Amino acid sequence: MKPPKLKQEAARLEALRQYNILDTPAEAVYDDITALAAYICEAPIALISLVEAHRQWFKSKVGIAVDETSRDVSFCAHAIAQPKPFVIPDALADERFADNQLVTCAPNIRFYAGVPLITPSGEAIGTLCVIDYQPRELSPQQLKTLEALARQVVLQLELRRTSAQLAASLEKIHLMEGLVPICAYCKNIRNDEGFWHTVEQFMEAHSDVNFTHGVCDDCMRQQFPEVADVLLPRDSVQTQSES
Repeated sequence: MKPPKLKQEAARLEALRQYNILDTPAEAVYDDITALAAYICEAPIALISLVEAHRQWFKSKVGIAVDETSRDVSFCAHAIAQPKPFVIPDALADERFADNQLVTCAPNIRFYAGVPLITPSGEAIGTLCVIDYQPRELSPQQLKTLEALARQVVLQLELRRTSAQLAASLEKIHLMEGLVPICAYCKNIRNDEGFWHTVEQFMEAHSDVNFTHGVCDDCMRQQFPEVADVLLPRDSVQTQSES
């Protein structure tokens, strides 16, 4: 049985993309979490699985060698469809998974328990899961600990994103604090590659600023005096003419 389609799939995939975590090298902080999950749950396999559009990719893994599988056969793709832990005591006895190739062939999954990784915005981007070759259950204490470890995975992802945003902001500040080559006549700005751009293009490339255009009062009076007489306050026009 294929995993269910999710109503908020686009938002979920965007939330996953923002972490910039897919296909990154192994990191000790995540490997420590899967090692703890495997030890506490007494399971031969533990994974941090991130579910993309067509695959599930393992940021950290204990007990298997593959880095990803198809989403169509993924237990975790079922787990992210609900907010609570997803537990399959015996996959062969569950009609949803009895003919799944991960059950009938290597790694011959019989038991699965996955906790969704829920972002602060409420999107389920993957799971922390444990797997066994034998039918079984988790104790209430083991399941509670698995949930706590899943929250730690999300915390680490949030710290990663915050650190990246801070680094980008500091880079922008450093750029803006430096000397900016600007044409004395047209006011265009030269970038590091030697190309000239307008002030608007330069600012949009190095900040989150977007520009709109208008005409200030002084330029309105100089360039469009007839319009200024209509649009600008009369006392302002009089003050300008007196000066």
